[in-house]
Amino acid sequence: MAYLVLIVALAISGVAAWYSIAGLAAIFAAAKIPVIIMGSSLEVGKLVTASWLYQNWNRAPFLLKSYLTIAVVVLMFITSMGIFGFLSKAHIDQTIDSGDNTIQIEQLDQRIAREQKRIDDANIVVAQLDNAVQTLMDYDRIRGDDGAIAVRESQKNERDGLNTIIDNAYGIVGSLQSDRAVLSKEQLSIEAEVGPIRYIAELAYGSDASVDNLSDAVRYVILIIIFVFDPLAVLLLVAANMSLKDRKSKVTVRKVAAVVEDEWVETEVDVEEEVIESADLKRVRELLVQYRANAKNAREGTFIFTKISKLEKLEKELESKS
Repeated sequence: MAYLVLIVALAISGVAAWYSIAGLAAIFAAAKIPVIIMGSSLEVGKLVTASWLYQNWNRAPFLLKSYLTIAVVVLMFITSMGIFGFLSKAHIDQTIDSGDNTIQIEQLDQRIAREQKRIDDANIVVAQLDNAVQTLMDYDRIRGDDGAIAVRESQKNERDGLNTIIDNAYGIVGSLQSDRAVLSKEQLSIEAEVGPIRYIAELAYGSDASVDNLSDAVRYVILIIIFVFDPLAVLLLVAANMSLKDRKSKVTVRKVAAVVEDEWVETEVDVEEEVIESADLKRVRELLVQYRANAKNAREGTFIFTKISKLEKLEKELESKS
């Protein structure tokens, strides 16, 4: 588990560092390479400092650990600022694309409206020409120089011109509508991408949320992200240090206990023979001191405690005989 926490902490730290460096590079675009070098160094320094502080907190001088703690907090703020810049830039780029599409669609709508007006004006003129001919026919003035047929014939060139205008305008309108359909499709895709943010804005500001409300909602979401992003990475790194330290301590205790047991096995026969043969109270007490010291690092229930108990009984027997 300790290694899993460490891997996750480093992964989150790496992603946060990349977002932060990209954001800082966007903010200070005139010095992009130096900012990337600076940001990378500070990110590594922040993680190393956080680990060192945890491992040396009790023995580090007060001023040193105070400064390093403040430095870690400031570096976390800088990282969060870079992440804010990166995510804000991504949202602005998306907004610009949406704005460009909207402007192009509005321009196409205006051109379509102009062409449609040309069609309507031409149709009005054609209708007036038809009314003039129809009026003559209503009065039975069909033939003759000023009859309906003659008037209709005299309108031929004008009608041809009007029909050409109408046909050309319809062709232009069709082309413009095709272009508009493509832009409308792109606009729908862009709006689908910002749909979740729009729902969040409507949740906070109601169904009549404006564009400004949408931008505010995006800022709040970014702030929520940065408040948990880098702090989580640093705290997980500290947690990994804690787990690794506990793991190391447990391994050390097990090794010490094993060594104590092995040493006891090697000396058990000699000790018992020496005690039985010599019945030396002083030697028994010396061995008790030695084994009690070793038993401090041994696990409960190991047989060293049994041997200590036997030596204590032997000590009492020897004391009663003396």
